Amino acid sequence: MKKKLIALAAAGALAAPVVASAQGTNVTIFGRVQAEYSLVDFASQPSQGSLQDNSRSSRWGLHITEDLGNGLRANARLEMGLNAGSGSATTPREQWVGLSSNQWGDIKFGRVQSPFKDFAGGMTIDPFAYTTLQANGAGGTMSAGANGLGSGANGFVNSAIRYDSATIEGFSFSGLLMPGDANTLDPLQSGSLIAGFAPGGLGSQGNTGGRNGEFDGQAAAKYHVDFAGMGLDIFGGYSRDNANGTQKSIGLKTEEIWRVGGAWTWENFKLSGQYENINNALGSATCTTAAALVANPLDAAGSGTGQCNSAMNWGGDGNIWFAGAQYKWGNTTLVAQGGMTKAHAGGVNGAQARKADSFTVGAIHNLSKRTSVFGGYQHVYVSNPNAASVNDLGTATVSYNTPSYATGSRATYTIGIRHNF
Repeated sequence: MKKKLIALAAAGALAAPVVASAQGTNVTIFGRVQAEYSLVDFASQPSQGSLQDNSRSSRWGLHITEDLGNGLRANARLEMGLNAGSGSATTPREQWVGLSSNQWGDIKFGRVQSPFKDFAGGMTIDPFAYTTLQANGAGGTMSAGANGLGSGANGFVNSAIRYDSATIEGFSFSGLLMPGDANTLDPLQSGSLIAGFAPGGLGSQGNTGGRNGEFDGQAAAKYHVDFAGMGLDIFGGYSRDNANGTQKSIGLKTEEIWRVGGAWTWENFKLSGQYENINNALGSATCTTAAALVANPLDAAGSGTGQCNSAMNWGGDGNIWFAGAQYKWGNTTLVAQGGMTKAHAGGVNGAQARKADSFTVGAIHNLSKRTSVFGGYQHVYVSNPNAASVNDLGTATVSYNTPSYATGSRATYTIGIRHNF
C-alpha cells in the first residue's frame, strides 16, 4: 500500500507543473501522417518508384491559445515536418506568435505561410496539394518559389509580419511584410557570394530579399457570396520580392507577381482557376524541394532528381494558369485539373522560351473525417529548347542547395493514404 501511495504522490508531483502551466492556456496537438507509392516515368529514363512522402505533407505541431478577455486572444504555433518512409523529421514549418480578435482579425509574427499559399488561391483550390499530383512545382500549373512567396509545398516566409482581416460583408484581406533589410537575412544564411545573388530562399527555403535586400511583401483580397444555392469566390493578389544589391549588380530586378482567380460551387460540383503574371523572376525561377519532388524518382546514384516545371527563366517574365473541376459523389471526390506555364525568352542568361502543359485526373475517398485514400495520374509535357545548364538555375553542376531539374515529359501514377489528427 505504501509503495502505491508513493507512486501516486510521485506521479502527482510530476503532473502538477504541467497542469499549472496549462491554466488559462489551451494547447492543441495536431498533425498529419501521409505515405504514397508513386511511380514516375520520365521520357529520358526508366520508371522509378518509391514509397515516401516527398511533398512533405506529414507534420506535427502545437497550437497554443489564451483568452485575454474583451474578445482578444493570444496565439502561437510551433510546427515541424517529416517524410514518412525515409525517417526525415527535420523540416521547420510555421513558427509564430500573435494576437487575434473577432472584430479586427489576426496578426502573426515569425515564420509564416504566404497569402498566395493559404488565403487567395494556391493550395486552397488544389485538392491534390501536398501529394505527387500537386499543381505547384512539378505539376507546372502554380508557382512554387523557394523564397516562400509562392504556393510551393513547404515554402514559408521567415522574419515576417502577417495580418488577416475579419470577414466583413463577404470581403477579407491579407497582407504580409518581411523586413528584409538586414545583412543576416541572406538566402543561404552562410555569408557566401552565392548566397548574395541566388534568388531569395534557396537553401533556407523561407527568406526573401536576401543579403542587403529591401522590404518584401504580399497583399491579397477575396470576396465570397452565396446566391440561388451557388457559392462564388473571387480573389486577387500582388507579390513583391526586392532584388538585393548583389543581385542588382548582375542585372536582376525586383520580382513582381499579379494573381487573379476564383471558384464557383453548385451542389456537389466545383470549378476553380487562377492566373499568375510574373515579372523579373527571382524566387519564381526556383521551386522548394518538396514542390519539385526531388526524391522521386530515385536515380542510380542515389541522389534525387525532380522537376520544377513552374519555374521562370532567371530574371525573366512569364505566366501560369490553372483550372480544375471537382465532383463530390458520396464520400468520394473526383478531380480533373490542368494548366500551363510559359517562361518567356530573356532573363540574365538570355534563355529561350519554354513551356509546360499539364493535366491531372484522380480521386480522393474519405474513410472518415480524418482518414482518406487518394490516387490518380498526372502528365506534364515539357518543351525546353535550351540545355539545362543554360536555362535552369538548379542543375547537377550548381553547387548551392537546389533540386536538379530534369527535362522532358513526365508521367506520374500514385496511390496514398493520409490521416489527420
